[in-house]
Amino acid sequence: MRMATMIQVPLPRTTIALASLLLSSVLAVVSTAVESNSTAEDTRSGTVPSVDFGRQVQPVLAKRCYACHGPDAAEGGLRLDSRDAAVAELESGEHAVVPGEDAASAILQRVTTDDESMRMPPEGAPLKEAEVAAIRQWIVEGAKWQPHWAFQPLSRPDVPKPKDQAWVRNPIDAFVRNRLETHEMRPAKPADRVALIRRATYDLTGLPPTLEEVAAFLLDQREDAYERLIDRLLASPQHGEKWARYWLDLVRFAETNSFERDGLKPHAWRYRDYVIRSFNSDKPYDQFIREQLAGDEHASPTADQMIATGYYRLGLWDDEPSDPAQLKYDVLDDIVKTTGQVFLGLTIDCARCHEHKIDPLRQQDYYGLLAFFHNITPMQTSGSNIERPIFPSAEAREEYAASEAGRQAEIDTLAKKVQELETVFLTRLEENEPTGGADESPDSREKRRNRRRGELQKLLQEKGPKTLGEAVYVDYQQARERLQKLRGDKTPAELALCVTESGRNAPATFVLLRGNPHVPGPQVEPSFPAILGAQPPVIEPLPEDVDSSGRRTALAEWIASAENPLTARVMANRVWQFHFGRGIVRSPNNFGVQGDPPTHPELLDWLANQMIDGNWQLKQLHRLIMTSNTYRMSSQGDAAYAAVDPTNNYLWRFDIRRLTAEEIRDSILAVNGRLNSQMYGPGFYSDIPQEVLAGQSRPGAGWGNSPDTERARRSIYIHVKRSLLTPMLESFDLAEPDSSCPVRFSTTQPTQALGMLNSQFIHQQAEVFAERLRREAGDDVSAQVRLGLRLVTCREPAAEEVRRGVALIENFQTHDQLDRQRSLQLYALTLLNLNEFFYLD
Repeated sequence: MRMATMIQVPLPRTTIALASLLLSSVLAVVSTAVESNSTAEDTRSGTVPSVDFGRQVQPVLAKRCYACHGPDAAEGGLRLDSRDAAVAELESGEHAVVPGEDAASAILQRVTTDDESMRMPPEGAPLKEAEVAAIRQWIVEGAKWQPHWAFQPLSRPDVPKPKDQAWVRNPIDAFVRNRLETHEMRPAKPADRVALIRRATYDLTGLPPTLEEVAAFLLDQREDAYERLIDRLLASPQHGEKWARYWLDLVRFAETNSFERDGLKPHAWRYRDYVIRSFNSDKPYDQFIREQLAGDEHASPTADQMIATGYYRLGLWDDEPSDPAQLKYDVLDDIVKTTGQVFLGLTIDCARCHEHKIDPLRQQDYYGLLAFFHNITPMQTSGSNIERPIFPSAEAREEYAASEAGRQAEIDTLAKKVQELETVFLTRLEENEPTGGADESPDSREKRRNRRRGELQKLLQEKGPKTLGEAVYVDYQQARERLQKLRGDKTPAELALCVTESGRNAPATFVLLRGNPHVPGPQVEPSFPAILGAQPPVIEPLPEDVDSSGRRTALAEWIASAENPLTARVMANRVWQFHFGRGIVRSPNNFGVQGDPPTHPELLDWLANQMIDGNWQLKQLHRLIMTSNTYRMSSQGDAAYAAVDPTNNYLWRFDIRRLTAEEIRDSILAVNGRLNSQMYGPGFYSDIPQEVLAGQSRPGAGWGNSPDTERARRSIYIHVKRSLLTPMLESFDLAEPDSSCPVRFSTTQPTQALGMLNSQFIHQQAEVFAERLRREAGDDVSAQVRLGLRLVTCREPAAEEVRRGVALIENFQTHDQLDRQRSLQLYALTLLNLNEFFYLD
């Protein structure tokens, strides 16, 4: 039994944690070197494939050359951001690139010279040998300027046929095994069944398996026992809770606005529930996109379609800006940035102030995308711009509409009656009490009439019964009171945070020079990034009863199209990432030139096609990935392989991962038996120490006091206040909700261990855990120890582990003079700090 707290990691995991920490700043370099070195080795053996310009050459040009020879500069007349510019004659009469002739290409002479005054680039280290070799080979092969891999149409690669067909359980294994064979590697042995059920259960539900579930799986000898396990987990309602958390990270979900007041976003929790329902129902991903981007532009939108558009309202918002125009475009930029990164894997927001420095994205592309959102109404604290009624059925919508129509008709009738009676009263008052005589000027007469109108209610109270007659005056008062009540009342309906537009005609959009909202440049129309080769958008008029421009519908259709080269790749990569800890593209929000190239590009395209062919539904993709032998590998290391591929690019084993912040908290509640499985509805307020609350600008403001039963719900239901994140979750690398978070950190730091040993929360939960052990195992200490170990590790403990646990409890009693109850509580606390509890093999 590993009794150390989580900061005392066993050797293998210590090695991994330290390697992750120490190498985090150089992983991309190592990855590139591994790829480049393998190319160099293949070149020497005579089996070199054609150089991949988008993966091996363009990133080098972008990172090392564009500062002086890119979109914004052309020193010596040289630009390297297009083929025509790269092969053109320079001011010196030379040619930087001569297709097919490396000796005549000045670029190679300048990057390889020993003369430091002439060598390029002038700053930083010289290009690596592998980088120079890739550029040389590219020139020899004709200097073909291929589009970046991510901007090319989705391919349909053939499934390879590796030598070891026996290991191939499905096509995923064929791609992975073929790559391993290229590098003379073999996959790790299969994970044991306990590790596998624990891994799969956490991956699909975010919770540990119960002891009964583990026992049933271990006893199930059917050939398809594991596949049945996956199907059961995919059907679990906890699946949506787990996978919704990933999506909420991406779309910067929070329930408050940030800034000084950090005010509430009304009904934001409904968006969270919509995401959970969508993943549980296996909603097609293309539909999921359309609902969030343009659900409100449907005729008679459903509740989910309206709730989904809360996506637009989730970002930061300053309710008291010093520069309203700047705020307007900051909010629009947040939408452009989030949409570009989340759905397309593009950092198009980098083109807000100038042409993108690395990717072929123009400033015009940025504002062409912004134009789709320009007609959105501004964010506010409440009101019809951001709050709209939602209905469980079409019948309920019709009943609401009929009720509202009837209410409005009565308002119109009463308003007309009240206005007519007030006009009669003023006319009679004029007739009965003339002032000023015949010599009164028109201006003086009009001022007097305006004064009377301003004092109308006072005059009516004083002179109404006499002037109108008692019966008419009473009728007027009743009509006016009824009118006021009707205007204040509304037909009861649930409300959702959603988006609206300012009518059917959108305002003109202009490029903002240097991104300055006060310096407009050329006008632009809604458009898609030119590099993706899409046709201009066709914006169809919406039905008459939809008060919106239809622009977002056109955008949603393009993003959700199977022809879009990015959408399916980006989402398939995310599904892979959340199962393996890292994506095939390890920069999941950046598929551009500066992002990481795919480790298995053909596999990525194959997975994207599988998703599209499967009606964009994700559960079939989960099942395919998780039933592969690639997923079922153990995390067993190999020193020789680690020396060649330290970041496991080739997938020769399964990477160990630490539980996420929410998984840790939820697992504690699950093993002590206190977890409340109630789903949906408004979030709860976790118990935050007073010392933390005191750090707010208004201590304790905006944080409620939920009952203990509510506080035992899953972490996804914790109210998300931007300025007051739950400390325990934040300590374990909770996503920062101010912007899209594609990958969470996984740190190992002292505050985690201190919180897990000393916090009020963990001691309360250890006490509940100890009570469960007493209740279910009786007074037998060894039985209590054995049950505790089984609950936190999901396996049968060894006799030595039980003996050590009993000895620890006895030591608490004899050495520390603690009673049996307190001793068991401290042992329960120890169990909740075991590495096996925190890590997945």
